[in-house]
Amino acid sequence: QVQLVESGGGLVQDGGSLRLSCAISGFRLDYYGVGWFRQVPGKEREGVLCISPNAPTEYYIDSVKGRFTISKDNAVNTVYLQMNVLKPEDTAVYYCAAEFFACPTKSEVDDFILNGKMDHWGKGTLVAVSS
Repeated sequence: QVQLVESGGGLVQDGGSLRLSCAISGFRLDYYGVGWFRQVPGKEREGVLCISPNAPTEYYIDSVKGRFTISKDNAVNTVYLQMNVLKPEDTAVYYCAAEFFACPTKSEVDDFILNGKMDHWGKGTLVAVSS
């Protein structure tokens, strides 16, 4: 059974840090691109960044460059999102999602989200940044 389980969300002050985890079961991480996505209630879900088996990190939002880092540990089938210098506008539910073989490109990601093309999704974890 495929499962993606996010953890590590919570309430943090402006400028703080959090580390999210996405624990994966049911498939091998080294065959999939896995990304982080976020959604504010009432707004569209958006891609944040994504890591593929054999490609550089794909950033979907320029504002997180230099602040957010994605990494993975194939041995424990887990993907991480290190978020530093958090801002109130980063407040959202964060989801991890997987796509076989590679992450969608920046030009593809909105279509992937809108049309349900990512293969697997987690249920999300809430990140709230207070000002």
